[in-house]
Amino acid sequence: MTRNVTQKILEAHLVDGELIPGTEIAIRIDHTLLQDATGTLAMLEFEALGIERVRVDPAVQYVDHNILQTDSKNADDHRFLQTACARYGIHYSLPGNGVSHQVHMERFGVPGKILLGADSHTPGAAGISMLGIGAGGLDVALAMAGHPYYLACPKVLGVKLTGKLPDWVSAKDVILEMLRRHGVKGCIGKVIEYYGPGVKNLSATDRETIGNMGAELGATSSIFPSDRNTKAYLEAQGRGGAWTEASADAGAEYDEYDAIDLSALEPLIACPSSPGNVVRVREVAETKVDQVIVGSSVNSSFRDLMVVAKIMEGRHSHPATTFHINPGSRQVLENVASHSGVMSLLLAGARIHESGCLGCIGMGQAPGTGQVSLRTFPRNFPGRSGTKDDKVYLCSPETAAAAALRGVITDPRDLAGEIPYPRIKDPKRYIVDEASIIAPSDELRAIEVIRGPNIKPLPKVAPLPETIEAEVVLKVGDNISTDTIMPAGNRVLPLRSNIGAISEFVFSPVDPEFSRICKEKGTVVVIGGENYGQGSSREHAALAPRYLGVCAKIVKSFARIHMSNLCNWGILPLVFEDPSDYDRFNRGSRVVFPSVRRIIERGDREIPVEVDGYTVITHLDVSDRQRRHLLAGGTLNFVREELLSVR
Repeated sequence: MTRNVTQKILEAHLVDGELIPGTEIAIRIDHTLLQDATGTLAMLEFEALGIERVRVDPAVQYVDHNILQTDSKNADDHRFLQTACARYGIHYSLPGNGVSHQVHMERFGVPGKILLGADSHTPGAAGISMLGIGAGGLDVALAMAGHPYYLACPKVLGVKLTGKLPDWVSAKDVILEMLRRHGVKGCIGKVIEYYGPGVKNLSATDRETIGNMGAELGATSSIFPSDRNTKAYLEAQGRGGAWTEASADAGAEYDEYDAIDLSALEPLIACPSSPGNVVRVREVAETKVDQVIVGSSVNSSFRDLMVVAKIMEGRHSHPATTFHINPGSRQVLENVASHSGVMSLLLAGARIHESGCLGCIGMGQAPGTGQVSLRTFPRNFPGRSGTKDDKVYLCSPETAAAAALRGVITDPRDLAGEIPYPRIKDPKRYIVDEASIIAPSDELRAIEVIRGPNIKPLPKVAPLPETIEAEVVLKVGDNISTDTIMPAGNRVLPLRSNIGAISEFVFSPVDPEFSRICKEKGTVVVIGGENYGQGSSREHAALAPRYLGVCAKIVKSFARIHMSNLCNWGILPLVFEDPSDYDRFNRGSRVVFPSVRRIIERGDREIPVEVDGYTVITHLDVSDRQRRHLLAGGTLNFVREELLSVR
């Protein structure tokens, strides 16, 4: 039987189930990744399991989100993470060393392995031909404890690439073309596998860009074959011995197909306020630009920063446009500096920031009121930048540099008459600096775990009751992101290890009174539209609402990671059988879930919900395992009970 790359990797890691799309499978995890915005809670969850040492190698904790130290909270939590990593045998990447998925690809990535990360952009591992999957922190904590990861077996969308990218068009335009075609929910339940003769014309970091933003399509992951470009990247990183070839068998089939002729692409841009709102750059040209940011979570590689440095060389950014550079890693910055790129950027007026997520997660770099910001970031959800009613566009480094020079949105091809297109080649050998990654050792295990005052115990969640009576406290529309449910930014993220405090901000962008109302009502329900919970993997968007008494979310459809997080924390993820029943629910509606515990125990998919005297049928589309977890009040309750019974 011929197999594609995705099937080969999943088959090699299969612990339970069959590779039948839509059915639950369990897979063995090779690497785990935490970042500090999700990792502090995940570390507390790992501790709650009572495991003496991580059972996956490597497990890595990165500090890339909360690197601004506006008070003591972030610094305290970084010390907690560092000492906990030492205690439990986890690699620790120091603040300023870089963005998790970027550094993991540089220093740890291995073709054909599976990486589970508490960051939704973990699929950037596609750059190294590694199957990276984003998940909630509790799922990653369980993987660190040696448990398999459970997910619905994905379909595989095969995208055949032909041709070669023209000048002034780059990998960002490839993934923007995918978003133009498929939108932000078109690839839910799928792995996107790129194949065909055009693949050889994309570098490893080009592939990382495409894989990273596959998350914005709703995809479970993305993958490229491991070929000589993969090998060249690993050799340049001094890790050539980690390379193995991986390719689809001749004649391998896919569940679905698409094709892109790279040579036919042109510069594209995602307009406010969705990564799926993609148009040609020419359609919005001449729009005044107040801010340009290159780097952060995506398009922050050596190639991406150097192409901007070369475009800006001998020139200065427009006086009405602020110009920022966020390197993806310390290594990237060191290598750009060694090729004189830093000097070109400085002389062009760039503000060069430390390596990390920064403005991508709303941690600084917020644009001014009414200002337009062009960013090479993966997301532009409403208000994510930190500015209400923001106007954030997503584009390639080339388009960003053109705007920085002209002060307006500019098709970068318009620069061709005055600037030769920079053809950047990755170094034959990168400058490699691993001093900012602290490896685990037996000596470090004796270190005491230090907890600052913001580290609070995990809240207790009660098992599912026999019948639930509640009130609808919020009704929202389609494509609600986790940024709307649980905002990020420099006011909120430092509270990530204090659920009581961070819960005050749940749904604050749409209803600042949500937290107070929930506390008054006691047991409450949220109603939503399509693709509810898209975006970040942050499980705070499930745990904090649960803390406030949210017992169920009834929507038209869920995003994958958020639905899993709801099950993990005992919130019923229900989907309308008839989407028009959405209209029967309003704020203040009284709802009853009669005999819901008994119904779930016997395995029913249909869950009746009484709303103002009328019965609506909803569906609980979860596995038997997730049903048991929901009955227990969440995964942590279930696993702890299981461990106690074994002991």
